Order: sequence, then structure tokens, then C-alpha cells
Amino acid sequence: MTLTVSTAYTVSSSLTIVAVGISAVGFFRPPTPILESMAEIDVAESWLPILGTVKAAGAFGLLIGMVTPVGQMATAAAFGLVVYFVGASIVHIRAGDYAVSGQHVYLLLAVGTLVLDLLS
Repeated sequence: MTLTVSTAYTVSSSLTIVAVGISAVGFFRPPTPILESMAEIDVAESWLPILGTVKAAGAFGLLIGMVTPVGQMATAAAFGLVVYFVGASIVHIRAGDYAVSGQHVYLLLAVGTLVLDLLS
């Protein structure tokens, strides 16, 4: 069995949908580690539902774009997630948090999904 770009895109997109979807849910009922992490980088707790909604919209956009022929929905969603996680990385860096953590994993997934989407 050969790995095609289309198959790689499907796998990458599916992983991104699941990972970002789980992360989004965590922002609606944040456990203590998320609250502590956000406090360390000076993100107000009131922002978490908004950030969770943006993540959920990105995951949902990827899902819709993957299962229906809605123009460039998946491309736009993947691009939006890349922008979101670049922004998250910048916020962490500006707060002095240089550790590799969740936002970097999600960023890599989103970039991989976007690149594979553009190639397929």
C-alpha cells in the first residue's frame, strides 16, 4: 500500500480535528493546569471560552471541509488554526515561556494539515 498525499492529508486532518477539538473542550471547563498556565502568561480566565470557540470553529471547519465539497473550507480552517497557534506561541514567548508545549504540537499539526491540503 502506497501513501498518497490525499491519505496523508486525511490522517493529518483527522489528528488535528481530534487534538484541537479536545483542546477546545478543555477551554470551556478548564482544569487547574490550564488555568495556571494561562495565569502565568497573563491571559485572563474570561478569554478562555472565546479562545475555545475559535479552536472549536477551526476543528469544525476542517471536519466540514473534509467530508463535504465546500470550496476551500478546509484550507481556510487550517490557515486559521495556523494563525491562532502562531499567535499563541507569540503570547507565550512574550511572557517568557520558552518551553515547548501544547501550542507547538497543535501548530505543527495545523501546518502539516495546511501543507498537505494545498498539495492534495
